[in-house]
Amino acid sequence: ANTVKLSPRVRSEVLDNGAIASIPLHLIGPFLNEGVVFERDELDKAPRIVATQEGRVMLSRGELAYVRGELGTTRDYRIFREARPLLDPVSRELLGYEGQYVGTAEMLREGGAQPSASGKGTDIVPATFSIKSVRQEAGVGDRLWAEPASDWAAYVPHAPGSAMDGRVVSIYGLGLHAGQNQIVALNRGQRDGVERGHVLALWRSGVSTTDRTVAERPSMRLPDERNGMLFVFRVFERVSYALILNGTHPVQAGDRFTQP
Repeated sequence: ANTVKLSPRVRSEVLDNGAIASIPLHLIGPFLNEGVVFERDELDKAPRIVATQEGRVMLSRGELAYVRGELGTTRDYRIFREARPLLDPVSRELLGYEGQYVGTAEMLREGGAQPSASGKGTDIVPATFSIKSVRQEAGVGDRLWAEPASDWAAYVPHAPGSAMDGRVVSIYGLGLHAGQNQIVALNRGQRDGVERGHVLALWRSGVSTTDRTVAERPSMRLPDERNGMLFVFRVFERVSYALILNGTHPVQAGDRFTQP
């Protein structure tokens, strides 16, 4: 008899009632450890790359970096560049700082102090790290943040229990527009009742136009139109990250979302 080899797959489909049956975890899995919203002081005080192997300007996978700062017992770290502010599109409130993800690194040797070659005093010896992976090349000044355990807890899609209204803050990766299977930051978080697993409706803002059928030609604004669905998979205090499940038009910063 013929043997068919089966591999596990994760499907995403919309049921007749509009609910999401399952979520494509392979799309958000790599992002779970990448997308982090910081307070500025957190990243400013994090361990930093202070020198590179043989004075290299930038570092790629497998090369060595030398790090100073308070390192814990963790050996695996993520590397971030200077965080960029996330501002609420409506209120202009500062919601947090999005770390620019660079890659990952592994500690090879701890740092410390050793007697100086002159025999007088001690020399500072930074910790030695190996670059494990890079989204962009790492360099001096980049910051390290402990890599958390993989978060593969079950995601249960569900609608918010009450009315919700918010805006897309930005497109992850600094793009101007986003489409299906891309990530956006939202201006609502834990303090607003957003939960991991929330399914939200995306809306495209109605354009301003003129009624040309009458002599007065009054100004008017067309109604907002439904533009797709979002799935929230990571929640911070004032910001959330969501996956665009589907959409009829490109999504951009300032677009509105509500409960389905």
